Amino acid sequence: MDAMEILTEVERIQPFYQPIFSADEHRVIGYEILGRFSRGKEHISLGPFFQDPSIPEEYRIDVDNYVLESALRKILANEENFLIFINRDPNLLLFDHGENFLDILKKYLQPDQMQRVVLEISDTDYSHNLEPLQHLLTYYKTYGIKIALDHLGEESHLNRIAQISPHILKVNLDKLRKTGVDSYQVILFSLSMLARKIGANLLFEHIEQEHQLMFAWKNCARYYQGFYLAHPSANLIDKNLLMEKFRSECESFIGYEKKKLNAIYQKTLDFNQEIQSLITKHKKLDNYEKLLMALAQSLESMCFRFYVCDEKGFQKSPNILLHKSGSWIIQKEYLNKNWSWRPYFLENIIKMTYEKRGILSDLYSDIETGEMIRTFSYPLTNDDFLFMDLSYAYLYENEALL
Repeated sequence: MDAMEILTEVERIQPFYQPIFSADEHRVIGYEILGRFSRGKEHISLGPFFQDPSIPEEYRIDVDNYVLESALRKILANEENFLIFINRDPNLLLFDHGENFLDILKKYLQPDQMQRVVLEISDTDYSHNLEPLQHLLTYYKTYGIKIALDHLGEESHLNRIAQISPHILKVNLDKLRKTGVDSYQVILFSLSMLARKIGANLLFEHIEQEHQLMFAWKNCARYYQGFYLAHPSANLIDKNLLMEKFRSECESFIGYEKKKLNAIYQKTLDFNQEIQSLITKHKKLDNYEKLLMALAQSLESMCFRFYVCDEKGFQKSPNILLHKSGSWIIQKEYLNKNWSWRPYFLENIIKMTYEKRGILSDLYSDIETGEMIRTFSYPLTNDDFLFMDLSYAYLYENEALL
C-alpha cells in the first residue's frame, strides 16, 4: 500500500474496534482501536504504515491522531463505560514528549474518564534509554491512564517489564506458538509469575481456536482477544453477545480441569499408600542405598531417579539412576549436595513435616535430562525425605499428570 495514497486521502481512513472480553464478567469490557484504509469493499490494516521507519515520524503521528480522534468521537457517543485500548509506538510517543497524545485525550475525555484509557506500547519496539519513556508513563499514570505492554513473547525483556510496571501484560499467542512447546510453557510461566508479582492482569491476544481460549483461561488470563471471539469491526457490538457461549465454555474448562486435578490428587494418594507399603516391606534394610535400590526395582515402570535429603536439603544418599542401558546405577558423587535453593524445596519440606504425607510436584523440566517430569516427595523420618522422579514416559501413559 502506497504511503502517499494514505496521506493524500485521509478521508478514507477509519477506526475499527476489536472487542476485548473478560473472564470474570464473560462480556466485552473494552475495545482496541485499529486503523483501516478503505479501498472499495476492502479495509486494509494501517499496521505496516505505522511500522514503516522510512515514513517520516510526523506523517505517522498525524494519521495515528486522526484515527484516535475519529474513534473517540464515536466512543463518546456510546453510553457504555468500557475500556479504550490505544496503540502507540513508544518512539513516536516520545517524539514530542507525549504531549500531543495527552492533549487529544484531554480534548475528548473528562478527568474522571481518563481511567478508561489503556495505552498499549510494544515491548520490542523501543530500544533506547528506558528512563525517558518510564518518566512519561509514570506521568500518564497520574491521570489514571493504564499501561499495557503488547507483543509479549520470546523477545520480551523481563527487567524492562518490571521497571515499567504495567497494569496489563498482553501475551501474543501467535508469537509464543512459534517458539516450540517447551519454550512456550517456560516463557508463559515467567510472564505469569511476573504479572502476579507486579499486580498486572494478563490479556491473551490472537485467540483463533477454542483450545487457545482454554489455554488462556488455564494460564490465568483475565482478558481475551482474537478472531475466535470477534473480528475487528467498524461498529461496536452488544457487550453481552457472547456471554452464554463464554459461560458454557468456561464451565466446560472448569469441568475438565477439576477432573484432571482429581486424578492428580488420587495419584498422590496412591503413591503415598504404595511407598508406605514398600518402606514397611523393606524396613530391615540398614541403609538408604539398599532401600532406594529395592524401591527402584519395584517402581522401575514409574521412576528413573531416587535419592534422600534431610530437612536442610543436604543429600544423604547417592542417586539411584536408571541408565539408558536399562540397569540401575549408583551415583555416589551426589552425596552431600544441597538442594535447598530449588523452588518450593523448603516449602514442601515444611508441608510434609506437618501433614505427614507425600507431595506430588508440578510439571517441570529436569535439569539433567531436559525432559518434563514430576517428583514425588515422601517423609521417611522427621528429618529425612525420599525423592522419586517420575519419568516422562510414565506421565505420558497417565495423561492427567501432563
